[in-house]
Amino acid sequence: MDSSDRWFGDRTPGVEEHEPTASYLTYTVGLGLAIAGTIVSFVVAQTNLLWAPGIAVGLIVLAFAQIGVHLVFFLHLGSGPDSTNNILALAFGVLIVFLIIIGSVWIIANLNTNMMDMPG
Repeated sequence: MDSSDRWFGDRTPGVEEHEPTASYLTYTVGLGLAIAGTIVSFVVAQTNLLWAPGIAVGLIVLAFAQIGVHLVFFLHLGSGPDSTNNILALAFGVLIVFLIIIGSVWIIANLNTNMMDMPG
């Protein structure tokens, strides 16, 4: 499959067939979305727009949306065949970070369980 057979949906938003990188418009849209996501996060955290127990869930959803905006608009991570190695590298990095966090929590919980009680 050469580049003329690809659909527009296979490329990162704002990247034309002949362009290796995105245009100023794409970066501007990404910056606008990133700023909007940040402002919405602060509004959610500082007001009573969401039910109090749902604030954490709302902030997590907004954080994942922010990650998506950065990956697509600034790192140009798309679903095309050119991005396969980048997506695999990102997945491997996420796996390693996940293993380090889970391993650290497991070790700390085990140490906490096995600590002797302090004489009071």
